[in-house]
Amino acid sequence: MKNKSPLWFWAIAALSLLWNIMGLFSFFGHLFIAEFGWQELAENEIALYQEYSLWTHIVFAVAVFSGFIGSIGLLLRKHWTYTVFLVSFLAIIPQMIHSVFFTSSIEVYGLSKAITMPIIVVLVAMLLIWFSKRSVYRNWYR
Repeated sequence: MKNKSPLWFWAIAALSLLWNIMGLFSFFGHLFIAEFGWQELAENEIALYQEYSLWTHIVFAVAVFSGFIGSIGLLLRKHWTYTVFLVSFLAIIPQMIHSVFFTSSIEVYGLSKAITMPIIVVLVAMLLIWFSKRSVYRNWYR
């Protein structure tokens, strides 16, 4: 027997989808910066973008696409949502570690700007994992 999902469940699910759509835009922005944005970047920012290797783009893709799929699963109230958000989180961790500690992002942007978004991304991913697990426990899924 499933319980009716509260209104705030739907609000969080919708915000999750919007958050992960922004992640997709960020991914494609980083991926296609060479074609569209080099002329608008400072020299040190261009050098920073060149520090990202293929594996970082792959884990970035896994993180954002699984987060996006997880958000859709949340809206559809599917049990697999927790697993997909967990996959996203497991891809986010090496991506953010590389971004903060193995690139020149701190030198380019300063400590506070270089770590703010990675911390927010990790915290939101953790919250979505918790929320999807709680939703299964509360039986808000089909």
